[in-house]
Amino acid sequence: VQLQASGGGLVQTGDSLRLSCAPSGGTFSNYAWGWFRQAPGKERQFVAGIDWPGYMRNYADSVKGRFTITRSNAENTVYLQMNSLKPEDSAVYYCAATLRRLGSGSRKLAGNYEYWGQGTLVTVSS
Repeated sequence: VQLQASGGGLVQTGDSLRLSCAPSGGTFSNYAWGWFRQAPGKERQFVAGIDWPGYMRNYADSVKGRFTITRSNAENTVYLQMNSLKPEDSAVYYCAATLRRLGSGSRKLAGNYEYWGQGTLVTVSS
């Protein structure tokens, strides 16, 4: 089973993008999800996380109020709506999934996720 992330692209400061992530060949309806990003020369960092079935969400301070993570259990898909994009948001964005029941703090840790997407590139020009 693989996760397929999509929706990245080149946008200007202030624009919006919506990233999507869905598994190929499996069902992830009872998994918790996370979005992470990695800019060139930097470590992978947590962006947003959502539990199953989707009542609890948490965000990195740098994206609070601008990004929203949602999930469609019926569509087996997780989304990351990104508004008011800034150049510092430029990175490869990765989706991740886990069967673990994670608290808000644990959702921020990349090592707690078993499944990862291939990444989708977001570039925000100034």
